[in-house]
Parts: sequence; structure tokens; C-alpha cells
Amino acid sequence: MRHLMALPRHALVTGGASGIGAATSARLRAAGVSVVTADLTGADERVDVADPESVAALATRIGDVDILVNSAGVVGPSAPLLDLEPAAWRQTFAVNTEGTFLMCRAFGPGMVKRGWGRIVNLASIAAKDGNPTQSAYSASKAAVIALTKSLGKELATTGVLVNSVAPAAVETPMNAATDPEILARSQSLTPMGRFGRPDEIAELVAWLCSDAVSFSTGAVYDASGGRASY
Repeated sequence: MRHLMALPRHALVTGGASGIGAATSARLRAAGVSVVTADLTGADERVDVADPESVAALATRIGDVDILVNSAGVVGPSAPLLDLEPAAWRQTFAVNTEGTFLMCRAFGPGMVKRGWGRIVNLASIAAKDGNPTQSAYSASKAAVIALTKSLGKELATTGVLVNSVAPAAVETPMNAATDPEILARSQSLTPMGRFGRPDEIAELVAWLCSDAVSFSTGAVYDASGGRASY
């Protein structure tokens, strides 16, 4: 990957303290990219992606970046939609969807100004399938895909590419608290018969952040062990 980064690049990875975010940060650093991780705790910088003021303060502290990876996310409630509390629904969207929007809005303009940038948004195979008892998570990640497609079209001639990765279930701390029945169902639907690893997802994300990608934007890349059907 190192030779795919033509110039020194600076990246910001949210959710960078663990899971896919941490693996992506390590992979980008191995490629010679300067990386700042941001998370609620345990990262280089603290940010609450659902809070506009927190995002704005982060942007002021670290300045412009060339690469933005929006990996921060929550699973949200695991319950039938008809039983969901509105507050739990809204909080899931606040982190997964609004957080992605706020980060893109804060750091995208600098990329456009410089004429080069890479934004990678983490979605989920649930965004395509709609996992039962995970309607808030599925819908919020589907919104991330639509956001990616829209922004990719808006920035298509600026040198800034915006793409999304949709993993199936991955062995991460976020999934450690997920309902075991949901995880078992996900694994049963995956032809490879196993969960993904953070480093496998990070490899795809890092490629999308590189100079090697030049004619793809607004796209969704599956990392699902064969589960994805479209």
C-alpha cells in the first residue's frame, strides 16, 4: 500500500480506539499516512460525533485532513421495531447517520479546496438486508449509504472521492454486546461461515483511501464473506 500513497497524507479516523477504526488506523500508518484517531475515549482526540459542537471543536484543533474514515458507530437497540422507544431510535441515528454527516461537513470543504481527498463511510450489510430486531441500526446504516451516494455525486469533479464499505458481522468490541441470536443469524447467512476480522475490513478501507482508486465514488463495497446478494 505504501507505493499507492503518492504524497504524504494526513488522515482522521473516528471510532479509532478499537475495532475496525483501530485496525484501519494501523493499516494507514503502515502505508506512511499520518493518522489522528478520534473517539469518546482511548484515542488521540476526543470527539462525540453526534454533537455538532464537539465535531467543530475537533476540526479547530486538528485542522484539515486529506483522508476521513467515519468508523464511529453504535449497534443500537435489539428489539422489534414496534417495541422501540423513540429515544433509542434517535440516538442510533444521531451517532451512525448524523455523526457521519457532521464529520463530512466539517472536513470535506478543506479537501475540496485542495483538490484531493478520500472519505470512506462505514455502513453495514444490514443496510441492504434489514436485520430483524435491528431496525434502527439497519435504517441508520442505509442512510449512510444514501448519504455516501449523494455526496459522491456532489463532489465527483473535485478530486474528492466518497465511498462506503458494508461489512457483515465483524469481531469487534461493538459486537461483543450484540444479541448472540443476531450474531448467530448473521454467521448462518454468511457463506464463508465465520465473522470478519477488523484487519480484513481495514485492508479494503485503506485501498479506498489511496491514490490507486481514481474512478470510483458514491459506491458501496461489500466485505461480507459472500453474504451480499446485490
